[in-house]
Amino acid sequence: RNGTMDAFSTGDPWPYRIVSDNIGFMSCLTTEVWPFHPEEYLAIRADWVDKNPKATKALLKGLMEAQQWCDKPENRAELITIVSGRNYFNIPKDVITPPYQGNYQMGDGKPAIQDFNKGPLYWKDPIGNVSYPYKSHDLWFLTESIRWGFHQGQIQDIAQAKALVDKVNREDIWREAAQEAGFTADIPTSTSRGVEKFFDGITFDPTNPEAYLQSLTIKKV
Repeated sequence: RNGTMDAFSTGDPWPYRIVSDNIGFMSCLTTEVWPFHPEEYLAIRADWVDKNPKATKALLKGLMEAQQWCDKPENRAELITIVSGRNYFNIPKDVITPPYQGNYQMGDGKPAIQDFNKGPLYWKDPIGNVSYPYKSHDLWFLTESIRWGFHQGQIQDIAQAKALVDKVNREDIWREAAQEAGFTADIPTSTSRGVEKFFDGITFDPTNPEAYLQSLTIKKV
């Protein structure tokens, strides 16, 4: 609005806000860059989890129930009322309503996108469970850290990255909580979501991260 920012990447409702305020446009949705990509995550200190196993699973069960409630189209109107209020986004409802319906006016004459599955999803998407912490996604992030030289000296290779994922990712607790809550039908059968394909045609196979690194044209800065 004041001319000091050329571009940014963030979640709803801010991209749609610039379109509705007529101060910019959206180049693309992030799901066009990486279909149904992971986004926010829940992190809890390991020592707290060890000391409070019941509270940890109770927290997860509550989160799972909320995620399922949010994904039901019949609940979206109430969800919009909640998150548009002052305790959350503090924006007009008409700014966030279209994204929650999967309707995006992109601005600058770009074709509109109308697809509920390209809007915010919280529990399930067409290729997996949104809530479940896939180890394959963690491995992609750490593989990218190796690519760009982040955590230099801490993550030397893929084997070390996998060991860190196994230590930190407690998908076993998620599974236990989901089973106890009766959500067994939605529990993934694998800790991997499989091969991921990005907008440029590059693929990430979690069984062979080294091949992914070798396939990249731009390997580091």
